[in-house]
Amino acid sequence: MNNDNNIFNRQAEEDFNIKDILFICLSKWHWFLISVIICVGVAMYKISKTHPTYTRYTDILIKSGDDGMSAQMERFASLGTSRGGTTIFNEIYALQSPAIIYEVVRRLNLDMNYDGEGTFHNRVLYGSNLPIKATIVGIHENDYAAFKLTLHPDGTYTANEFGCSYSDEEIDSEISAKGRLSVVPDTISTPIGKITISPTKYYSPKNEDQVIYVTRYGIYGAAGMYSGMLSFSLKDENADIITISMTDRSTQRATDVLNAVIAVYNERWIDDKNQMAEHTSLFIEGRLKTIARELENVDSKISDYKSQNLLPDVNAATTMYMERNEDINKEIISLRNELSITQYILEYINENISNNQIIPVLQLQNGGISAQISEYNFNLMQRNSLISDSSEENPLVKDMDNALIAMRAAIISSIENEIKILGKRIAALDKEVAQTNDNIAKNPLQSKFLASESRNQSVKEQLYLFLLQKREENELSKAFTAYNTRVITPPSGSLAPTGPNSRKTYMIAFAIGLLIPTALILLQQFMDTKIRTRKDLQGTRVPIIGEIPLSYRKKRKLPWQKRDEKLEIVVKNGNRNIINEAFRVLRTNIEFMFKNNNKQVLIVTSFNPGSGKSFNTINLGASIVLKGKKVLLIDGDMRHASLTSFINSYMKCPKTGLSNYLAGLVEDANDCIIKVDNYNNLHVIPSGTIPPNPTELLEDSRFAALIENMRNKYDYIIIDCPPIDIVADTGIIEKSADHTIFVVRSGLLERNMVPEINNLYDEHRFKDMSLIINGIEHADGRYGYRGSYRYGYGYGYGYGYGYGYGYGYYNDEDKKK
Repeated sequence: MNNDNNIFNRQAEEDFNIKDILFICLSKWHWFLISVIICVGVAMYKISKTHPTYTRYTDILIKSGDDGMSAQMERFASLGTSRGGTTIFNEIYALQSPAIIYEVVRRLNLDMNYDGEGTFHNRVLYGSNLPIKATIVGIHENDYAAFKLTLHPDGTYTANEFGCSYSDEEIDSEISAKGRLSVVPDTISTPIGKITISPTKYYSPKNEDQVIYVTRYGIYGAAGMYSGMLSFSLKDENADIITISMTDRSTQRATDVLNAVIAVYNERWIDDKNQMAEHTSLFIEGRLKTIARELENVDSKISDYKSQNLLPDVNAATTMYMERNEDINKEIISLRNELSITQYILEYINENISNNQIIPVLQLQNGGISAQISEYNFNLMQRNSLISDSSEENPLVKDMDNALIAMRAAIISSIENEIKILGKRIAALDKEVAQTNDNIAKNPLQSKFLASESRNQSVKEQLYLFLLQKREENELSKAFTAYNTRVITPPSGSLAPTGPNSRKTYMIAFAIGLLIPTALILLQQFMDTKIRTRKDLQGTRVPIIGEIPLSYRKKRKLPWQKRDEKLEIVVKNGNRNIINEAFRVLRTNIEFMFKNNNKQVLIVTSFNPGSGKSFNTINLGASIVLKGKKVLLIDGDMRHASLTSFINSYMKCPKTGLSNYLAGLVEDANDCIIKVDNYNNLHVIPSGTIPPNPTELLEDSRFAALIENMRNKYDYIIIDCPPIDIVADTGIIEKSADHTIFVVRSGLLERNMVPEINNLYDEHRFKDMSLIINGIEHADGRYGYRGSYRYGYGYGYGYGYGYGYGYGYYNDEDKKK
């Protein structure tokens, strides 16, 4: 049985046919029409209730080192007055930073939102169409509040429907406050605090009340909302041009936000640049004062020495010797100058080690130190900028502080190493000068002293002049206020709304409208586990001798309305419709099976009540009679008497029948036989009175004798039997039969019962067993592929088969053919 199930399941899984599904969908075209109409209607409603949105965009150029202005700034780079080259992706991140969005929201008062009533949805009020401005006094920047404002034609207004996030008590919706619009606004008291309403320059009284819904968002909530509306992208990977776009319900508001973002970014860029220049200026001023004092001390020392020793101009006397050392002295001066600057920077760092001060960037021969200081200054400014919008407890600030400490330690280490290297080089040069001086015979000690002091004087003079030059350059840099950006395309865009996308919405709605009924149909087919057509019985080994279509056409009714089924003898002489031809094919197959065999007694049975046994019994008999054969029909279902009820609805039947003959109440069985009207050779033995012991009556020898007696009188004897395995009647009747016709009703028998049919056939429980598929629907696509899932199998006879020993029997056989 398991093998039969597996074979059956594999065959069912291979039954998928796209064409079948297409026919099913076409037959239920009204499902698709209704679904599409509903989905498109919902989409139309959604579009009408959705605010139209507009997109504005602008293109800005981030200036780099290849233009004239940046080239001019590059001349000041040695002092750290500019950031050098800018990375375009860093600038994109800077443009969309929360700090800039917060400032834009504050400047444009975007935390206050105004909406006016519209036909399908509220319309945004902003700029030239905003008649009033509302202010909630004393509200915290992160609190939410809202109210409804009605402007009356006489210049007064009414505020009501208050709500806020900072009140623990529920606000009565009936509370209202009134005031009058004036140049000097009134302050009214409301449940959400004091409110001032002032008219804008665009205010003009209307002839009817004007309703405005005022909503005050928290500053961070508003910033997050507008940040989501903004989009930043690189226009071209080979260009330093950034495209900023914004989608909003108001074109004017979108334009103002784009302009404000650019303005705030430029201001912050200038502030960063000037902050660096300011710290450098303070450092230079301090060093100039120190060097001026040292230079004054050297000058005084030389002057006092010459006065005390009455020395003439020794330079002329020692020119010959000094020329030889001139090249060495120049190098020593350069190295001492470099050493002094390096020591000054180290001293400055040590003095300000915990003040988070910007380190001056002076031009050193070691470019690595200058690069480290520039990077440190840039990160320090980023850290200070972040603190301005948060606090030192911010985890990002702490991370940056740790990074800055590490960078400062690295800079100190580099400077100390550089000082050691410069010291060694100077010591080497001094040694060389000493060796040269030792070769100078008779060189006065005064010349050595003056030469040393003069060299010291020269170093300090050059350092002083260098700092004076850098101070002037730094002042020029501070005065140079050109922005880092240039607007290529001012904020602009189409006047047609970009959202909602009506075409896309309708296409999605149309697709969903097609998908829903398709999914329902597929679900219906996958969940259908009934046998529908011959294809579903491919796993059976029992020969199929006939396929009987539905004898009536189902009228479309509502699901809860009962369908009418017309019951009649459908086989007519001369009728060539599909059901007549189906019974003729069945008759031909039976004749072929009985050819050259002395088989003339057939029983008709099934698994399920309502399979159409009685319908097939009488119409098969009628079909055989049309060929001139003599046929006897016996209603062997004495409990249910379906064939008798069927004949009784067609013509008047006697009350005596099979049960009466078997019980001995009728001596001659011929007294129980009736002729069917219009079918001369079609005779019927009805069930008779419903007995209390039908099984015992059938086991009596009178039944077997009846069948043997009738074999000589009729060409075919067809017995309508009860369903198998419910009662023992069919098994008893089968002993007197030659052939068993098993009726499978389309849409009634579960597909997992096919292995059970195979078992009946293999075990030879019924003689010469064959199958009829009854009630196949017309090929209009309503029954095609049913899916491949199985839910196990079992008998489950829950169909209300009304066996009993009294009255009130449920006549199901007459209603299902």
